[in-house]
Amino acid sequence: MKEYYYDKLLNIKTRGDQQGFHKSLHYHRYEPTPYSALEELFRRYQLKSSDHIVDFGCGKGRLNFYIHYFFQASVVGIEMNEALFQDAIHNQQNFVKKNSKGKIHFLCSIAEEYVVGDLDNRFYFFNPFSIQVFRKIVQNILRSFEKSVREMDLVLYYPAPDYIFFLENDTPFELIDEVPVPFVSKHNPNERFLIYRMGQQKTVD
Repeated sequence: MKEYYYDKLLNIKTRGDQQGFHKSLHYHRYEPTPYSALEELFRRYQLKSSDHIVDFGCGKGRLNFYIHYFFQASVVGIEMNEALFQDAIHNQQNFVKKNSKGKIHFLCSIAEEYVVGDLDNRFYFFNPFSIQVFRKIVQNILRSFEKSVREMDLVLYYPAPDYIFFLENDTPFELIDEVPVPFVSKHNPNERFLIYRMGQQKTVD
């Protein structure tokens, strides 16, 4: 029910998973984050309009439109699949018919080639690719931090164990919060968000 409600509210179409699989074993098939999970995340984790979010493996753009609608933050969606990228662009055209144009951008590119901007400070991952690709992206984020020191968060949904091990053993990021998705997390402990932070502040309310 929420899938229909929010898609209608945002004037977009993001329901349905990707058909088939990526040719590369390093990239996983598209599946949107459930709206019910996003509701729970943002009850605990607040964004500001000054934040700059990067969604790696954005698919049709669900997270991007949801964040902009509720927080008016800047959002960049990175998607390597041309068909999904075109769906995101089409959704953007429909979104702006009922909402402010805002700062929402989509790039059709492999994730590790994205040049992290000096203002980018929140990074979202729904287990979109292998640990090898994830390592490269985190290294890009760390290099950006060296050029422009700021608070930076990584938000992981359905976090892969090798992602967790890498972040906690090989990077300065520290776990600051865990947000389980109600009901479903009792049956599947992977149904949760992990939020890692480095930079200025180490804790959240």
